[in-house]
Amino acid sequence: MLINKVKNHFSDDVMERKEAARLVSFLNPYSYLIMRKELELYNKIDSFYCDGILFAKAMQLTGKKFERVSFDMTSLAPRIFHYAQQKKLSIYIIGSEPGVVEKASLSFKALYPGLKFAGLRHGFFDTPVERENFLRELYELAPDIVVVGMGAPAQERFIADLKATGWKGTAFTCGGFLHQTASSGVNYYPAWADRLNLRWLYRMYDEPKLIKRYFIYYPLFFIVFIYDLLSFKCKKF
Repeated sequence: MLINKVKNHFSDDVMERKEAARLVSFLNPYSYLIMRKELELYNKIDSFYCDGILFAKAMQLTGKKFERVSFDMTSLAPRIFHYAQQKKLSIYIIGSEPGVVEKASLSFKALYPGLKFAGLRHGFFDTPVERENFLRELYELAPDIVVVGMGAPAQERFIADLKATGWKGTAFTCGGFLHQTASSGVNYYPAWADRLNLRWLYRMYDEPKLIKRYFIYYPLFFIVFIYDLLSFKCKKF
């Protein structure tokens, strides 16, 4: 059941080195529908958080208070980068099209000059062998934190496969964060959109391809989520 694994707040101790890697991802109404069909993969991820105010509100129907925790500069990303800079942890960032992650990293480096980058790479692989070789390279390089932006479920599958190599850091998925930063810098969302929790509306304006997601998949999500919620509550009795 997807609802069980969603955490209501983020703690920095997630990033402390442990015996095995810690895998962190995020759910919004769209990715919830995707991961619902990928339960085996879903179960390999250690923690999920509410990516967006709509999903956080939906999760509050379970009776707990949930906060929005997204990997972007209005939420979790500054906390991760600041923590890594303080603790001198290394970060490897992977995702988006060629050239995007390099451009995005310029903004990160300007804001966090002491941040240690273990490497940068786009999120496309020509062959399964190339992907497998890169996973092995990451294991040998052993960065403390890995951030992956490939979209669901590719990004979740990548960090699960990375953990399977024996790597022991903390991995985060980040969806379209790299693209957003490369196109608009660290202030992707206008202040009004962030203040009014209308980030989804601004994303539709900036990326019209998301209109289908919001107007077709989001209503479908609420139907499916209510079904899952009722099933979840029935199992508790």
